[in-house]
Amino acid sequence: MSSRPDPAHTVGADLRADLERALASVNAVIVDKAEVVELAFSALLAGGHLLIEDLPGVGKTTLAQALSLVLGGSWQRVQFTNDMLPADILGVSIFRRQDEQFEFRPGPVFANVILADEINRASPRTQSALLEAMAEGQVTVDGQTHSLPQPFFVIATQNPLDLAGTYPLPDSQLDRFLLRTSIGYPSALEERRLLVEPDRRRMLQTLQPELDEHRVIGLIELAAGLHVAEPVLDYIQTLVQATRSHAGLRAGLSPRAALALIRTARAHALVRRQDFCLPENVKQIFPHLAPHRLQPLPESGLDSRAVVAEIIEHTPVP
Repeated sequence: MSSRPDPAHTVGADLRADLERALASVNAVIVDKAEVVELAFSALLAGGHLLIEDLPGVGKTTLAQALSLVLGGSWQRVQFTNDMLPADILGVSIFRRQDEQFEFRPGPVFANVILADEINRASPRTQSALLEAMAEGQVTVDGQTHSLPQPFFVIATQNPLDLAGTYPLPDSQLDRFLLRTSIGYPSALEERRLLVEPDRRRMLQTLQPELDEHRVIGLIELAAGLHVAEPVLDYIQTLVQATRSHAGLRAGLSPRAALALIRTARAHALVRRQDFCLPENVKQIFPHLAPHRLQPLPESGLDSRAVVAEIIEHTPVP
């Protein structure tokens, strides 16, 4: 007798194929940055949000737009400015004279994917409105609570050098982003491709949705179910404990950060086409999850990225 295919296995295989096509579409636009693209998808499939921090012109907005297009569902781009108000993000209640009732008009935050361009140019009040929505999955306007669409994924960008007229995100608000990454300059070979190939803006216009909100939710559930062996759990705990005992840090990673690390490592394993989580997934994710959650002591003269690199170097990989 021939065995029937397992429906759950078939659905998982289909979702993995959809994910692979989405990765290929984004990598076709963002050249020489496969690792950054993997991190972006890992943040999405771990149910978190992504902060891209880098110099102007290296492709931050292009990456965010490419992700938005291939993910399908609804998406909105918000160009942050210093005169933007929370209502410009969340929405407003309008009084309808005909029936003497208030009607809620949702703002751009009511979409599956939000591209928050130059988030550090908005005032702290407006930043807090968006970041609260990211943390709670809902917004409250005039005493009424409104749930946001699911999945809800924010891709924020900021320029770390041009600080004139900006409001840097406080450490407590940086924690709302699951991962923080940068893109960097392309290699000489890949930069030549940029010079001779069609303009990236034209390539963006050709991108088609490879996923939708239901498939993304399915992939999030698939990632959450990947197996994590005891040695990988030991490795995660050792890394987290090392941040808590480091003499140059004000405080180490919280249990919430440890949970975020295992969740994102699972998602990274799925993006890498693995059936279970490996220590290498944790090692790849840790430099992008930990530094913006750590505060070095001023007298130490250390940078949080350098501290994390040191911890990784001195922690044996099982």
